[in-house]
Amino acid sequence: MERVMIDMEFLFRASPTILYKFLTTPSCLVRWFCDSVDIQEETFVFEWSGAEEVATMIDDIEEERIRFKWEDAEDNEYLEFRMEISPVTNETILTITDFCDSDEVDDQKQLWSSQMEMLRRETGG
Repeated sequence: MERVMIDMEFLFRASPTILYKFLTTPSCLVRWFCDSVDIQEETFVFEWSGAEEVATMIDDIEEERIRFKWEDAEDNEYLEFRMEISPVTNETILTITDFCDSDEVDDQKQLWSSQMEMLRRETGG
């Protein structure tokens, strides 16, 4: 199955400072992303319904970009969150880059949309 990259943009009223905290701290990640997370330096062990996934933070520019490499991902694949302020609306644009099988694009986008709604509720918009 062919792997494809997907990019999705979401608008938030929350500042990059707040979003960054929700993308990098255990107490905030469990509020919208996973059931639990254990962070040891650059290694994040996420848990969903008893299943663990390990990711390494390979890029971190505070309040601007975070990139994770999943332990079992292809060499050129990653999960990235980019934050920037819209010059027009002054809202924060959160761009997610992820990879999935070509037949899972719609499901993956739907999952991220659902996750972003949870994140939006947690961050107040």
